[in-house]
Order: sequence, then C-alpha cells, then structure tokens
Amino acid sequence: MPANYTELEKRLWEAADELRANSKLKPSEYSVPVLGLIFLRYADYKFSLVEQELAGVSTRRRSVGKLDYQAKGALFLTEKARFDYLLNLPEAEDIGTAINQAMKAIEDENEELKGILLKDYNRLEKPTLRELLKTFNRIKLAEIGEDAFGEIYQYFLSNFAQKEGQKGGEFFTPISVVKLIVEVIEPDHGLILDPACGAGGMFVQSAMRVREKLGRDPNTAISVYGQEKTEGTVKLCQMNLAVHGISGLRNIRQGNTYYEDIHNCVGQFDFVMANPPFNVDGVDNKKLENDPRFPFAKPKVDNANYLWIQLFYTALNNTGRAGFVMANSASDARGSELEIRQELIKTGAVDVMIAVSSNFFYTVTLPCTLWFLDKGKAKTHRKEKVLFIDGRHIYRQIDRAHREFTDEQVEFISNIVRLYRGEAPDTKNGSKILLDTYFPEGAYQDVAGLCRVATRAEIEAQGWSLNPGRYVGVAERPVEDFDFAEKLEELNEELESLNVEARELEERIAENIAQILGV
Repeated sequence: MPANYTELEKRLWEAADELRANSKLKPSEYSVPVLGLIFLRYADYKFSLVEQELAGVSTRRRSVGKLDYQAKGALFLTEKARFDYLLNLPEAEDIGTAINQAMKAIEDENEELKGILLKDYNRLEKPTLRELLKTFNRIKLAEIGEDAFGEIYQYFLSNFAQKEGQKGGEFFTPISVVKLIVEVIEPDHGLILDPACGAGGMFVQSAMRVREKLGRDPNTAISVYGQEKTEGTVKLCQMNLAVHGISGLRNIRQGNTYYEDIHNCVGQFDFVMANPPFNVDGVDNKKLENDPRFPFAKPKVDNANYLWIQLFYTALNNTGRAGFVMANSASDARGSELEIRQELIKTGAVDVMIAVSSNFFYTVTLPCTLWFLDKGKAKTHRKEKVLFIDGRHIYRQIDRAHREFTDEQVEFISNIVRLYRGEAPDTKNGSKILLDTYFPEGAYQDVAGLCRVATRAEIEAQGWSLNPGRYVGVAERPVEDFDFAEKLEELNEELESLNVEARELEERIAENIAQILGV
C-alpha cells in the first residue's frame, strides 16, 4: 500500500501557488514549468538511489556508466543536471538558462526523453525559479518512497486543472472517475489505448492497479498507447508516465484523432479508456470517408460524440473492453445517432452504463454517463443483457462545487459489476457493509434506484435508450430534510428524461397519423 503524502502535497502546493500569485503568470503559463521541476526532482532522487546501489561496483577494469544506471530504471544525469547543482548556483548565474541546459542534458543522455522536456524556463522570473527549487528541496528524500513523486505530480495536475477551469479539464480527468473506469474494465494485461489521453491519468491508474493489486511490474504486464491533439499536453502525459516509472513514452503521439489513426487502431487493443471532449462540432465528415474506424455510419448531426464511440469500439480486439466518459445526451440521442446506437447494442458489446452525478468535472457541472463495452461478452450469459447503475446519489462532497467518489464507493460500484459478471467482489477498501446491505445473498440482484439488468428486448422497447434512469427506477425513501439545490438538480434531471420520452411519443403519434391519413 503506498504511503500517504497528503500533508506533503498540500504544503508543496501552497508554497508553489503562493509564488504564482505573486508573479505575473497565469496558471496555464505556470503549470508546465512547475511540473517539469517536479520531474527533475524525481529524476535526481532516482539517480541518487541507484548511485548508492552501484557504489563499490566500479573497478579499474570496469567503470560505472550511463548504461548501468539505465539498466536499473534510472535516468542518467550529468553533474550540471543534478538538482543540488541548480539549487546551489550563485545568485549571479542565469538560473533559467541553467535549468534549460539541465533539461537538454537529460534528453541528450536518455534517448526516450528526446524532445519531451520543457526548455523555456527563462519565461519565469529568476526569483520565482529559485524559490521553486527551494520549495521542491523540502521533499526529504530519506522520508519518502519512490511513489511519492507520482503522487505529488498527480496532485499538482489536479490543482492546476481546477485553477485553469475549462482548459484544465482538457488534460485532466478526476482521479476517482478514472479509478472507477479502471476497476470496472480491469486493464491488467496487453495493449491499452487512450486516443484522447490528456495528461495520462488512465495509464497511471492502470499501472498502479497492476502494481498494487496484482503485485506485478506494469512494464511487463501492459503497454500504453496514447494520442493527443496538442504538443504541450503530450509532454505533460510523457512526464507523468516517467515520474510513475511507466515505459512507452514514445507511444504517446501528437495528432488529431478524428483524422489521424496514428496507432493503426482497428482491432488491436485489449483495453480502451478515454474522456473525450463532449459535443464537438465542426468535424469534417468528408475526411472520414472509407475510414474503417467508423463502421456504423457517420452521424448526420454536427456532433462528434458518436464518432468517438465508434473509435473506441473498433479499436478493441475480439475480447477487448472499453470504458469511457460521455455526455448524458448521447444515451438518448435521436435520429442518425439512435441508428448508430441501435447497431452498437445489437453487436452485444454494450456491457455496463453508469450514471454519474453533476459537479465531478472541472469543465462542466452537468452529470455524465460512463459507458463500458466488452466484446468478449458475446460468448457469455450476458450476451443480450446490459447492466444499468444509477450512481447519481453516490458521491462525497468536496466543496460547494466539486464532488468525487471515495475509494469505498469506487469499490462498491465496481463490485456491483463483478456480481453481475458472476465474479467474486473485492472488499479491501471497506465496501462490505454496503454490499451486505444491498446484496445480502452475496449474488447480483436488481435494486430499485441503484441497479437493474435489462434485456435487449427491453432496451428496444425503450427506443434503444441507454439512459440508466429509464431502467433503474426510484428507491422508496422516507421523508427527510433535504438540500434545495440538490433536490432541484434531481428534478431537472428527471425533467430532461421525461422531455426525451415526450419527444419520442410526439414522433410516434406523428408517424401513426401520417399512416392513417396515407401521407
């Protein structure tokens, strides 16, 4: 079990954020340089560990060199790339140029990092840079484990995402949502794809699960492949992988996923995970003609949601699983999107749908839905079934505007999926009480207001809707005090669902009248 570095993370963040507040920089201008310095501190820490390990190995016949460090998982650092060297530079020295040179030296000595590290530290004021170095020097190396730097990097990513708002949400998916996706699809082997990878949180959580739950080296169990539109975000992802000890940095590539199939994805991957941008318009469908990644047709509406869904589906091999975040509207979308959804459901690959409450994301306050596909399901008893879970009432309130899942809640929801699949639940994070309450027989059962398994015939009768609220129903609850804003939000969600049903009824009535009149 990794150590808890919460207090250390908070102290470091508060110090770094105070420096930003007293500088002329926006969060978006400050985040990448700061994350780069965390990476540098990690590289120095790892180098120091291996240096101690190799002490005494050098002989007159054989000296210790770069390959010895790299063989033990450390980046090789020259003297001028060491953290202490930079920290102790005289005040008269140009610290920005020195850090740039240190980053270049690391790239020169470690081929996998070539072109990845930021080398533009002159943009930051010299006093700010020196204070940042002192801030990260507060990490007492003797008191931490190697996992500390990955935890710190993730913590800073999360905080920068909140500070940057809409832009931050483009590169960061809240960790508790990522954990839930990972626990449901269990990516413990083979090739993993995220075609909208942001800062790489899906890869990091997958690797952590392999290391902590299975006791295996993730670099021998899984291989990660990512694609991202902006170069800066690609570098954030690559550094994130590096500080977590995950190999495959060169598999994270820059490109527009709609038009560029960089990894030749069709049928290749064991697992696909993603949090794509919602409701994107302006995609040029003419560029997608004859692209095998879109087998069900292109949506006629100017909305890319069902392009993404097809991308995820086609990237899977015959036993592959996918988990991704999607706008609620996609579950009930009409017209050509309904036709695509119908075809997808008929393949038998749609496995689980989980409704998530509002305020989980930094970019949007609206609720969303997690979709899970499983191509291997076609050979099981679940072939023509879909599990619907309404998780909108499962969360921990962080502050007025943000919510998250606790580890216990992640485990509970994923255990519902395990019971549905006929697998043993996992209760290490304390979900046993919830399981015993809702599933006293230790086996899956439908629970009003929480979960229900629907057959394909039932889904067809609901107009091929994949909205969990259509199937799960409402649990009986005693009258109690309630939060007005929360209740209003619940009623609004119910109204949205009823409006969708009303539109369907209008369409059916219009069709029936047209048939009667012979129009």
